[in-house]
Amino acid sequence: MTETSATTVPDAAPRSAVPDASSRSARSATDPVPERGAKRRDEGLDALDVLESESIHIIREVVAEFERPVLLFSGGKDSVVVLHLAAKAFWPGKVPFPVLHVDTGHNFPEVLAFRDETVERLGIRLEVAHVQDYIDDGRLAERADGTRNPLQTLPLLDAIAAGRHDAVFGGARRDEDKARAKERIISLRDEFGQWDPRNQRPELWSLYNGRHTPGQHVRAFPISNWTELDVWSYIERESIPLPPLYFAHERDVFRRDGMWRAVGEVSQPRPDELVESRTVRYRTVGDMSCTGAVESDAVDVSAVVREVAQSTLTERGATRADDRISEAAMEDRKKDGYF
Repeated sequence: MTETSATTVPDAAPRSAVPDASSRSARSATDPVPERGAKRRDEGLDALDVLESESIHIIREVVAEFERPVLLFSGGKDSVVVLHLAAKAFWPGKVPFPVLHVDTGHNFPEVLAFRDETVERLGIRLEVAHVQDYIDDGRLAERADGTRNPLQTLPLLDAIAAGRHDAVFGGARRDEDKARAKERIISLRDEFGQWDPRNQRPELWSLYNGRHTPGQHVRAFPISNWTELDVWSYIERESIPLPPLYFAHERDVFRRDGMWRAVGEVSQPRPDELVESRTVRYRTVGDMSCTGAVESDAVDVSAVVREVAQSTLTERGATRADDRISEAAMEDRKKDGYF
């Protein structure tokens, strides 16, 4: 595993990372303190305010309770939103933990560029584990189907152990997959990084049990209760930047398994698959070799929000070939240590 350090924290964080003076959560030091029983200005909280408040509470609780947390950050929309929430949770201080990316070597170049720009802008340390290193030294072997997404588990567990991380934040949401739907917000992983769905802790009244023994760690999912529409509505409200492939663009693609696959070095059409130029965008970001695009004319966030509001398929169900390996593909990988 290699590690790079970003530049020092900028003098002023970008608007997309912290609340500004116009934010509904910002309050001037000269504002009067409400009298007891007086109507509070935040009594009109909408659904996004409530979700944001819950997520920030979870992030602060984990940081207070654990010694070496880390955030899995791929540059995808969900991890971008979690990082944005973390920046708001600790503003005006810096985010008090590093971010970790398991690089499969099959990532979209636009997403890697966005990842590097984001950590540099926010002054956050980036830790990277490379799947290619494991293939080169024989610890992992290429799969017959060519995708490397399922190969992330071992590098992830090794990176967690090497960094002595006792809590790992992720952007998983319950609406994505039935396996993720039944996992707790604070999810215990055993000494082997594995998840036992039959051994989960109750989470009542927003109380989270992070107790663990040496060698164990927890996965923390601050946006577990969000939906894809919540995520995009929040991105719109907060003006959060994203990689450009989330918006409609022209791309050479070919049809496979009911999905539009991008033509690239690690994603080549078979002789019977026709390459076409289509206007597409990506709803989720994984390997080029297993992530499909959807036809779309949504060129900005507002258009994406309208599009998602009308969708009847989750983004993983519509665009991820790695989740179609079996009916329980996600749960099987989570049991082995995947996120």
